[in-house]
Amino acid sequence: MKPDWNGVYPAVTTNFNKDQSLDLGLFKTNIEKQIEAGVHGIIICGSLGENGTLTTAEKMTLVEASKEAIDGKMPLIMCVAECITSESVAFAQDCEKSGVEGFMLLPSMRYKADDRETLHYLHTVADATDLPVMAYNNPIAYGNFISIDMFKDLAQNAHFEAMKESTGDIRYLTEIINELGDRYKILSGVDNLAMESLIMGADGWVAGLVDAFPRETVVIYELVKQGRIEEAREIYRWFFPLLALDIGNKFVQKIKLAEAAVNMGTEWVREPRLPLVGEERAEVMAIIEKSLATRPVLPEL
Repeated sequence: MKPDWNGVYPAVTTNFNKDQSLDLGLFKTNIEKQIEAGVHGIIICGSLGENGTLTTAEKMTLVEASKEAIDGKMPLIMCVAECITSESVAFAQDCEKSGVEGFMLLPSMRYKADDRETLHYLHTVADATDLPVMAYNNPIAYGNFISIDMFKDLAQNAHFEAMKESTGDIRYLTEIINELGDRYKILSGVDNLAMESLIMGADGWVAGLVDAFPRETVVIYELVKQGRIEEAREIYRWFFPLLALDIGNKFVQKIKLAEAAVNMGTEWVREPRLPLVGEERAEVMAIIEKSLATRPVLPEL
């Protein structure tokens, strides 16, 4: 099942046991709850999935676990963020053989490439398989910016079907649409800009807090697409303090704490990350607990 890049695509966390081994049971349970809530695809091993701390063998294990949980109901998307081009190519090819149905592709990691190098990398990896690709544009976190001129270059390659827009500037989305029309599906990659992005023309939402609040995320998306803006806005305003947990260096720990609070995950992360403690943890828990105490009744769709 190939992705159509419309709707809510959770960037799921990677669940660990206390000893930092993979907790595949809880990993699959969370994915199953995402599916029950009505999401449209599953993304694994992204930044929120602690990609950089996983071995290639572990990533392939997560592919198999994901396929079991999804059971053909929706597409499985793998994040490709390897540091060496040849490793990215080999990894993408292995994922295709294992049943992955699309990729979320970051520019080269750990090196601030120039435009020529970035385009060479993206084209090379995309051309390594027959699968569709969503280019991930997040210059704030990763230092490599995919400009509109670069997206025009990538547009000549049919593998590139979508973009994850995480520049943090809502104006850029309109510039993209004005310059490129409907060439790409656009998915918002910033939780607390998602509704604004959907209203301004984004096709979907690569979401983080969906991992703890899947139904609220799906309902906001569906309401916006139905033109029921006031209803969506009311839920979004309630959700907004939680969505802000997706921002900052410790977004993984914060979102995992939210998952634990609703019994959809645990706080365990893989080192060098450590679970939140002390005042920092208390501040995040206060946001979560206040939101749970005022959780809205969701409308019928």
